[in-house]
Amino acid sequence: MLDRLYARVRNHAAGPQAPFWLGALAFSEASFFPLPPETLLIPMVIANRNRAWLFALIATVASAIGGLLGWYIGAVLLDHVAKPIVHFYHAEATLAALQEKFRKWGVWIILIKGLTPVPYKFVTIASGAAHFPIAPFILASLVTRGVRFFLVAALLRRYGAPIEAFIEKRLPLVAGAFAVLLVGGALALRYL
Repeated sequence: MLDRLYARVRNHAAGPQAPFWLGALAFSEASFFPLPPETLLIPMVIANRNRAWLFALIATVASAIGGLLGWYIGAVLLDHVAKPIVHFYHAEATLAALQEKFRKWGVWIILIKGLTPVPYKFVTIASGAAHFPIAPFILASLVTRGVRFFLVAALLRRYGAPIEAFIEKRLPLVAGAFAVLLVGGALALRYL
């Protein structure tokens, strides 16, 4: 079953609509959706390594724009929209801690947390809730998300064939490791 799912994702990742879906996924992940953009970025770069930089750019820009929606949710819609999202992840204490850290550390929170498996939506919502200034927020978002996505693209562009062979040979292990990273990010968010 996992092999068939991987084959379908890989086929769609090579399709003409893939860049649109990558942008939509990166945008939504930065504000409300649980899946990270790498779930589509990785198979897209593996399917077409010559377009790795374009895919990383799409993910970076879309994530930064989606971060603006997350910031707006935190700044303006905290009670009506953000709190249910935060409650879904059982991260009320984490949001409060992030708000306090934003007041203290500002842009460094965005730069560091944007590279970790911690869901980026919590960074964007917390920065809005702390009323962190928009200009440094957007610049830090572009930097941190750009580093993350361009690093993934660079590694896959350079080592794509061996990575692809590894993924295809050990798909359950890769899927399990990916699930552990997602859960680990959520737990890190809850307890750090």
